[in-house]
Amino acid sequence: MYSTNLGMITSSINALAIASGNKVLEIGHGNCHHLPIILEQAENIQFYGLEISETMKTEAELKNKEHLKPQRVEFTRYDGISIPFPENSFDKVMTANTIYFWKKPLQFLEEIYRVMKPNGTFVIAFAQKDFMKDLPFVKEKFQLYNNQDLSDLVSKSNFKLISIDDKTENVIGTANELINRNYAVAVLEK
Repeated sequence: MYSTNLGMITSSINALAIASGNKVLEIGHGNCHHLPIILEQAENIQFYGLEISETMKTEAELKNKEHLKPQRVEFTRYDGISIPFPENSFDKVMTANTIYFWKKPLQFLEEIYRVMKPNGTFVIAFAQKDFMKDLPFVKEKFQLYNNQDLSDLVSKSNFKLISIDDKTENVIGTANELINRNYAVAVLEK
């Protein structure tokens, strides 16, 4: 999954425009193999990762144990509904390929808003609905989005939608075939 999602994750990191001293939250970090890319963006970054899966949290800790020691990285398991941090905690928040699983999207968006600092940046990366709809593993487990769907969701929240950039990349499919994936990187601001 890491190699398949690396382009999307890297695009998200770049869209965050991380600055020195930022507190960064990633929702649904997986094994967080990409953590060094985040940490090299600027000096004195604090990174917090949230994950529903205990397995992914443990893998992320094992993969990134050298970053845990200076206490600038923390991985936390959560319920996918409530973010276990106080209001105004983070300068930057990102998530890639998680929006499809949000049980109550508007409420979760507001929960993200709550933990962000004023003028904070939130980046959401997601594969486009037209790309996802025919994938065999999607079925009823995914809530699919296109740019308009995301824009409509954001318009009901307190966030301001800054941009949605369309991107295309080649990824390896489940049958080892090359697939052209269309995805978007949306930048929101508190």
